Amino acid sequence: MSPTKRILLRSGKSPYEAVPVEEALQRDVIATNSGNLIFSDATHKILETPRSEVVSNGIRTNVAAASRINEEYDAFVVPLANAFRPSFEPQLNRLTQLISRLRIPVVVVGVGAQTGLDYNPARLKPMEPSVRAFVSAVLDRSASIGVRGEFTEKYLKDMGFKDVEIIGCPSLFMYGKDLAVHKRTAQLTAGSRIAVNGSHNAVKSQGLDRVIRRTHARYPHLRYIGQNLSDAQQLYWRDLSDPNGRITAMPTHPDHPMYREDKARVYIDPITWIDDLRDFDYSFGSRIHGNIAALLAGTPATVLCGDSRTLELCRYFDIPHRTIDKVTADLDPADLYAEADFTALSGGHQKRFEQFTAFLDRNGLENTFTHGDGGKAFEERMRSLSFPAGIRPWNDADPASLISRFGWLHGRVEELSKDNAKLKKDLAKAKADAKGVTVPAPSPQASVYRRARRAVGGPIRRALQSGK
Repeated sequence: MSPTKRILLRSGKSPYEAVPVEEALQRDVIATNSGNLIFSDATHKILETPRSEVVSNGIRTNVAAASRINEEYDAFVVPLANAFRPSFEPQLNRLTQLISRLRIPVVVVGVGAQTGLDYNPARLKPMEPSVRAFVSAVLDRSASIGVRGEFTEKYLKDMGFKDVEIIGCPSLFMYGKDLAVHKRTAQLTAGSRIAVNGSHNAVKSQGLDRVIRRTHARYPHLRYIGQNLSDAQQLYWRDLSDPNGRITAMPTHPDHPMYREDKARVYIDPITWIDDLRDFDYSFGSRIHGNIAALLAGTPATVLCGDSRTLELCRYFDIPHRTIDKVTADLDPADLYAEADFTALSGGHQKRFEQFTAFLDRNGLENTFTHGDGGKAFEERMRSLSFPAGIRPWNDADPASLISRFGWLHGRVEELSKDNAKLKKDLAKAKADAKGVTVPAPSPQASVYRRARRAVGGPIRRALQSGK
């Protein structure tokens, strides 16, 4: 039976799209943070049923596409994380413009407001008109809006919105009502495999750098898992052009000992990320989705909460956590592991899952666990595909490593050269056809070409300067 409902999903890419590392970094399919793909992939899987087709629209908002979306789709589903924050306001406004032009249902799952650990919304006051416009546009097209936790619920209800439901984040419902997390060893030892994660702010300003350094000395099998695009570019290209690239305390920086010892990774696809974490004994750090990836793998994890977005989600799901302001430099992950209790996380998961699916029902969306095969077809298709392994530090000086990277760069420059030649030809024809009429400025693509030439040239120069 062919699908009767077509769902457009806001996501960086379809989970079925296996993108080579070079292309993934160039396109930024992770939307600057690979954690985004965990909740978008989970949402895709959950909404895919025999009667529903899910299509990714990419992460960039094209307001001009509203008419086409109205014609081709039956619903627009928007998974979001900490969207109510000042730095996201321009993107939020564009989403509002698009949604305001849609005639189809629009369902937002897992949106959150971001402030400090004290839940004080004062910093969000200047963007309140933008938040109000966005939520109003969504609620005009849906029964309710799904938020991450207690702080965001109160934040919106204090504005006067009533149809607000706490549903957490769809990522933890990737496997439906089951979430089994058990300690595999009584205690951590020097031989334990531990994963650590952290935002640039946590490493630079909140003392996580000292924790990582001491943990690395105590546990030789420690691995750092980054999530930012800049982390990935540092590992793959040794590209330090991003301002975040100057933080030498990050294990993704080439000067860090964990980089030199091949103890850092960034994943482009959640499936490889989760699979790799199945072999670990424990995960900890300030990244909420870095630790959710571990929990989905059945690996115990503790979140070091640095703001409201991580704290409210941990409280809702009963994920073991500490606030990062209570973390000292001599923290031993063995202590976190010993105090972590996963009884409430696993025991309350089914009820939370039922609340989540009830939210989907109220908004006219079926889910694979109630209305489909429980995601079996999704998982089988994913296992039939070949996804790139986690990105490792570029410590290799062998010709194969150089050929792989520079071969792609050379091919990309050739593609851009052909595009530029065509633009020049089109421009010359336009001038000839104009017959004296003033010709418009060159296409923006020409400047894109020039920027791309500089971009691909930079990694080559840096690699050669570093002796690689």
